[in-house]
Amino acid sequence: MIEAKRPTINWMDALWLMFLVVLAVLPPRTEPHKQLILVAFGVLQLSENWLVSRLPRRGPSYVVLIKIGLAMLLIDHTTSVYEPSINSVYYPIYYLPLITAAEYFGSWGTLLWTTLASATYASYLYPALHPELREFEIGAESYELLAIRILFFFLAAMVVNRFVVESKRQTQRYQELAETLAETNRRLEQAQAEARRSERLAALGQLSAGLAHEIRNPLGVIKGSAEMLSQKLKDSSPLAIELAGYISSETNRLSSLVTRFLDFARPLHADLAAQDITTILDRALHDVATLWRGQPMRIDKDYAADLPLVAVDEGLCEQAFVNIVQNAFDAMSATGGVLRVRVSTANANGSDGVEVRIEDTGPGVPLELLEQIFNPFVTTKKTGVGLGLSIVSKIMDGHHGSIRVEDASGGQGTGARFVLFFPTAAEGVGAKKSAHLVIS
Repeated sequence: MIEAKRPTINWMDALWLMFLVVLAVLPPRTEPHKQLILVAFGVLQLSENWLVSRLPRRGPSYVVLIKIGLAMLLIDHTTSVYEPSINSVYYPIYYLPLITAAEYFGSWGTLLWTTLASATYASYLYPALHPELREFEIGAESYELLAIRILFFFLAAMVVNRFVVESKRQTQRYQELAETLAETNRRLEQAQAEARRSERLAALGQLSAGLAHEIRNPLGVIKGSAEMLSQKLKDSSPLAIELAGYISSETNRLSSLVTRFLDFARPLHADLAAQDITTILDRALHDVATLWRGQPMRIDKDYAADLPLVAVDEGLCEQAFVNIVQNAFDAMSATGGVLRVRVSTANANGSDGVEVRIEDTGPGVPLELLEQIFNPFVTTKKTGVGLGLSIVSKIMDGHHGSIRVEDASGGQGTGARFVLFFPTAAEGVGAKKSAHLVIS
């Protein structure tokens, strides 16, 4: 059956109502049953959509049956007692249930309903054909005229049904094209956003490399001078030795920051090999948990069975996991919490792979930062620099994977969920073979 969605009152309903009004003023005008039947047709036409919406499966059948019954009554009450009802000039009223059936049903359904309607119309021959009720004589021309009328019933029903089917097919085609175009636009916008971010990261990387190089040399001089000063003074001036220690420790901190800038700026040389992602993930979880000195944390793991191998650089991949897990531990450091890790197969942008979900119960990422959290210098930590997740994003881009952050609480503002996708290893990259990749 064809699913039809029609407006409450459309122009076709208005046209049918005008048609019924014109029939009401035509002879026989004084026949009350005729007027009541036309009113019933009008009420049914206006309430048809309501009935079909309430009974989507049986409603169309009820509507067609009622219209066939009303058509039979109208034929019966629009002829005189001196001629058979089949001669009623109102026989075209049967086109109304036929068109309705053509709108709601497929080709076979339309044929069945048209056959039923034609049979009800032909049933008016019964008084003339019954041996005991031969009230009228039927000639050969009358049979031919009846056959012509019934053939036109079928012709009209099938033409309308053909139009409805083609219209529905074209509508579905346009909807599919619109959905495809929307998906293409979404991917294009995503690609443009990634291209803009890559350009910003490249420009920032060049600037960071130059700036870090210029800063590292004076830092080396400052650190060396502080150490020499401490050795010269020894125990003669405790205050000067303490200040020199401050200089040395802060110089080390700045040197570590410069190193992170250089890590972000320089190209990453990745040796890709087919790896079991859960092994790398377990090692990262163990490393972070072993060095953690804050509130107790619980790690819940859910790894799917028979996971495919993925082509990754073991060291870079572990670095990405350590960064995300460390951030999760830091976010839950105040009261402790639960880190949920789930690994399963997935499909992203038409590629099969493995999806890793790392979810914490911390305060989460503010909604206004969800789209910017992977940009450089964007951080939720008071002492953070904002390069860690940028490096993770760079690593994932270099592995032809993806990373995104979600609100784990569904809008409650608590908990962050990082979703990483790794494509499966290509056939040419086996467990013993590797491919070199430069991530710039």
